Amino acid sequence: MSDMRSVAFIFARGGSKGVPRKNIRLLDGKPLIAHSIEVGLATPGVETVVVSTDDAEIAEVARAHGAEVPFLRPAELAQDNSPEWLAWRHAVTWFEQERGPFDCFVSLPATSPFRAVEDVTACIERIRQDPATDAVITVTEASRSPYFNMVRLDGEQHAEIVLSSGAGISRRQDVPPVYDITTVAYAVRPRFILTAERLFAGTVSAVLVPVERAADIDTEFDFRLAEAIAAMRREDRKETP
Repeated sequence: MSDMRSVAFIFARGGSKGVPRKNIRLLDGKPLIAHSIEVGLATPGVETVVVSTDDAEIAEVARAHGAEVPFLRPAELAQDNSPEWLAWRHAVTWFEQERGPFDCFVSLPATSPFRAVEDVTACIERIRQDPATDAVITVTEASRSPYFNMVRLDGEQHAEIVLSSGAGISRRQDVPPVYDITTVAYAVRPRFILTAERLFAGTVSAVLVPVERAADIDTEFDFRLAEAIAAMRREDRKETP
């Protein structure tokens, strides 16, 4: 991947409400954001890891773990209702103005601490190999299907299947497979971020990742689950000869 200039970005607001200060809360002995920084720095071909934050403490922690924080994100791009797409655009614009053009923008959300280097590499490689792809997302096989066991409710709390797949379907195995989008990694062409209005406005490809690497921390319950996963991973490492 030496023919591509790839830069990793982590977007971490200070005002997390689901889990207050989650980006710097300790998980497995290190701040949550540090897990993403470490994978970014370890990914072949990634030039640097840049953290976009509005929070001075997050910036200090990020720098301590090897990331760059060359700017603080404007407050209007760090609100609860601020589209992350605009934060992406701000980061790309800053980087190109200060460091020159690059080929692959990689987003590594801090809320996904169990990703592997190979997951990130696969996304970058997809961008490199397929000129028609504007963006790459990561997905896992969904445990529920809108064709079979997901419903919507009307005003009377009556339920109906979200998507009808035709008469005679009685098993989940008989409907088209569906996938959950994860926060493991995104790889996007910088030009697409600057010109499109949203991720799915272009040609989006997907990399399948195992569910055990796709945990996404959004609530206190999620964080407790992540702590349990981290503990199991520590035990597994002890048992590996």
